[in-house]
Amino acid sequence: MRMSPLQQSKHVIMVAHDFPPEGNAGAYRPLRFARHLFNHGWTPTVISALPSQYERYDPALLQSVPEEVEVIRLQYSDWWQVLQAWRSRRNVVTERRGDEKLSSPTRSSRGGTRSRFRSLVRTMEACWYHPDPAAPWQEAAVRATIEACARKGASVIWSTAGPVTAFYVASLASRKTKIPFVLDFRDAWTITYNEFEARRPLWALLRDRRKMFQLLKDAQAVVFRYDSEAECFWQAYAGALGASRIHIIPNGFEAPIENARQPPGDKCTILYAGTLADYRYDTLLDALNMLKDASPSQAKKLRLLFVGEGVEAIAHKAKKLNLDDVIETSGRKSHAEISSMERHADALLILGRPAMMKGHELFAGAKLFGYMKTGRPIVGILPEDETRNILHGLGVSTVADVNSTREITTILCSVLDHWSGGTLASLVPNPKACEAYSSEQQTAALVRALEGIPPEKPFIPGAQLVPPSLRDEIDGFKRFELASRL
Repeated sequence: MRMSPLQQSKHVIMVAHDFPPEGNAGAYRPLRFARHLFNHGWTPTVISALPSQYERYDPALLQSVPEEVEVIRLQYSDWWQVLQAWRSRRNVVTERRGDEKLSSPTRSSRGGTRSRFRSLVRTMEACWYHPDPAAPWQEAAVRATIEACARKGASVIWSTAGPVTAFYVASLASRKTKIPFVLDFRDAWTITYNEFEARRPLWALLRDRRKMFQLLKDAQAVVFRYDSEAECFWQAYAGALGASRIHIIPNGFEAPIENARQPPGDKCTILYAGTLADYRYDTLLDALNMLKDASPSQAKKLRLLFVGEGVEAIAHKAKKLNLDDVIETSGRKSHAEISSMERHADALLILGRPAMMKGHELFAGAKLFGYMKTGRPIVGILPEDETRNILHGLGVSTVADVNSTREITTILCSVLDHWSGGTLASLVPNPKACEAYSSEQQTAALVRALEGIPPEKPFIPGAQLVPPSLRDEIDGFKRFELASRL
């Protein structure tokens, strides 16, 4: 039950560059917190960016923002970022006109040149912007945060990254106002792979690490998504964190969970919604070929629908492998369109990052938590990562090792058998276990961080192992820290 205004005596300034009407995955976590903080005696004010800087403009999402939440949207003064945002939105329009133009010979012949030019531009951006391309937003965001702190009588500043610039904003505003700040990690910045950091020169990376150490040390509390992620930072930035200041809050979803039901249809539709680039699906294609060879009648009942960015690649491969009768693709859609498609799907697919990607074990895509809400079976084709750990914790039986084509085929056959028998509801995640990821419970955990209270479940250093792909990286951090102190 929402508290009355008289009871709402605490204010938090939320520094969230990505916030509706931005529609990318990063906007949903601050949105969920902003929606539920009122129930815990907190009033949020959000510092965000204007739509001209958005990656995915989705105005329908504004309906999810409570009227009581003040959102201060700030314009960049950087012409290059405005141009890139405009080009991104134009590409969305191009995608929605259909794939025919994208696959034309003329366009294909230009692809190599455009790709090389794009790579060069990204490298130049990585050298110029610090700590990331949102850096031009920093000055205006700091001023707005300081002003909001004074006007609202704020008790704490909360910031979420990416972009890491949001952390810088919170730190600088805290220094000016003497109001404590809380850091919220949506990704393991400076530790795991991301394209921008991979292009940065060594001197810039070392500067980023020194700054991150200071941010972690100065924060009232630091929120990570998993114990394994917290362990990586604990070891990489030795001495910067106190265990009592570490809070573990995964991503979540808006309750309630929908009732499980099997939609009508002459094919079993398994939906993948979201970005597909940098995800591994090669063994899935192999498994589909195996299924078609072993049981053509079963394969005819199956439809895999991929919706989002980067689906052109799998469409091309499907056609080449004669799988285009099983695989369908569509460009990116709005949040409302995706939600509707999920309700009409029989099951939902989630994939993992390739093993050669540094830190792939820490990955659990935001879509996983949205999937929990739908009351649909979740098919996971995954390495040993956090997505797999979470699904096992939810009692999901439809998880296959990404390296086992036979195991993937078995899982697909199991889903088809349950679909034919009308028993797909028996495969849905355990609703009781899913409740641990509800926005209400996640926000209650966040409040402890905002109030400077240790987490209900303490973080225990050393209880988790550093993932194999990050061990050399973490050792490198330790050597760097040791050299810095000598």
